[in-house]
Parts: sequence; structure tokens; C-alpha cells
Amino acid sequence: MSNDQSKSACEEDSLIRRVVNELCRKQSYESVYHRPTITGVMPSLEALTEVVDRLKSVLFPGYFNDSEMTAETMPFIIGNHIDKIQRLLAEQIKRGYDFACEIKDRQSCLECEDRSRSMAREFIATIPEIRRLLASDVIASFEGDPAAKSTGEAIFCYPSIKAMTNYRIAHELFNLGMDIIPRIITEMAHSETGIDIHPGASIGERFFIDHGTGTVIGETCEIGTNVRLYQGVTLGALSFPKDENGKLVKGIPRHPIVEDDVIIYSGTTILGRVRIGKGSIIGGNVWLTHDVEPGTRVEQRSHSKPVVVECDG
Repeated sequence: MSNDQSKSACEEDSLIRRVVNELCRKQSYESVYHRPTITGVMPSLEALTEVVDRLKSVLFPGYFNDSEMTAETMPFIIGNHIDKIQRLLAEQIKRGYDFACEIKDRQSCLECEDRSRSMAREFIATIPEIRRLLASDVIASFEGDPAAKSTGEAIFCYPSIKAMTNYRIAHELFNLGMDIIPRIITEMAHSETGIDIHPGASIGERFFIDHGTGTVIGETCEIGTNVRLYQGVTLGALSFPKDENGKLVKGIPRHPIVEDDVIIYSGTTILGRVRIGKGSIIGGNVWLTHDVEPGTRVEQRSHSKPVVVECDG
């Protein structure tokens, strides 16, 4: 090795040591470091992807992976998927608990294992209701979009159905009190579709987001039956109250309530714990921070404030 090569190698080693030392300073890593628990295993994106894929095969039989399924083979194929889902999910739920808390003793680990298996069984019992709700979403997508040629097209192609499938799965997991796993599942669909639905939101049947990209639905939203949104709609929070220590107060209702049979057109932003009354139509690019009476039509005219142009209530 020449002198120049030796000098270059020393400089590279010195650089690496400096960078490693900087990255290992506590002040540098303390807010981004996950300290391992006794098990030390993080939730697996690969395993959760398999859980969702198998659930899609169960929820939409014959569409995904099992296209040759018949009525005769259905019980065996679905049974196999559900058995695998339950085992995979129990392990991921346990990993979610490990991620969310510092486990101090082995007894706690055993309790987490039992609780995770029990919770996985509870989730399995919700699958028929998830399918019922998704079937209503599929019908709403087909009936609400003149471009849809069949319900199968909506199942295969529509970002709304993809996002709602992940949401409906995650919402049941969220309601069971699972840590982090529901959020991972909704974020999978968010990254693919651009539709951001928090698993804590409550959404009724026959829900459809036309086009979908850029839609945001916050954690404490309550959405009724037969509601249709278009792309770029935000149902968000107006303010974030803080406690006496200056930290955000989490979990309080802070997002809109949208009643049955409401249509909200593209680019509209609705913020805060406001109520959009049944049967209302909110036009595109409207900014709302107040309640809207049932049967009201609101539209944006030029650069003026939103205008109520019709009210049946």
C-alpha cells in the first residue's frame, strides 16, 4: 500500500470513529432509540402484511390469491387462512405490547402472551362484521361512481376500498385496545393510496371516498352512514389543548362529526369538534370551523367566505 493509500485509509477510519462516537452519544439517540425489552423483538411489517393479505382473501373470497376458490373449497381455504391469521396476529400483538412498555419480569411476559392470544381470538370473531361493512362500502363505491363497471372493479382497483379494508381491520384492533399494530396497518394503506385514516375514527357503513388522494380523517372523527367524500378532504382538529405542564392533551374529541347522507367535495377542510348535519352537501374548497344544520348546502364563491345557499332544516 502506498503512502497516499495508507493516509486515505487512516482518514476514513478516523471519520468513521468520529461519526460512530457522535451517533452513540445519549443526547443524540435518546429520542429515537427503542430500548429492547426482555424479548427485544419489534413488530414485523412482513408478518403484518401477510395478516392483511390473508384477511383480504377471507373478506373478498376469490379475488386475492385464491382465484380458483369454489363454494366447496371455501371452508377449507378460509379456515386455513383464519388459523394462520390468528397465530401470526397473536405474535404481533405481543410484540406490540413489548414495543409499548418496559417489561420488568418474566411473569409480565407470560401475561402478555396469554392476553395476546385471547385478543387475537376476539379479533377473529369480528371478521364477519368487518366483511359486512366492507360489502356495504363496495356497493357504495359502485353505486356512487358512474365510471365503475362492477363491484369487482371497485374491489380490485379503488383506493377507497383498499384504504377502508385496512381501516376496518385496524379499527377493530384499536377497539380491542391493541398497541401500535392498528396504526401500522392503516399507515400501510396510507403509503399506497394517499388516504390517511386514523384507526380510532368511527365510520358507518356505505362509506366511499371518490379518487381519495390527500384525504385525512382524524382519530376522533365520527362519520355516519352513506357518507361520500372526494379527494383532498380534511376532517381535522382546529386546536390542541395543553395540560398544566404544557404538553398536548391526547385522546379528547377534537375532530368533526359528520352525520348520515352527507357529501363533501374535493379540497374541503373541516376542523374542530363541529357537526355537519344529516343530508348536507359541502362544496369544494370550503373551509369550515362551525356547525352546519341538517339539509344545508354550503359552497365557496370566488374568494369569499363559505355561503349557505340552501337549507331544508
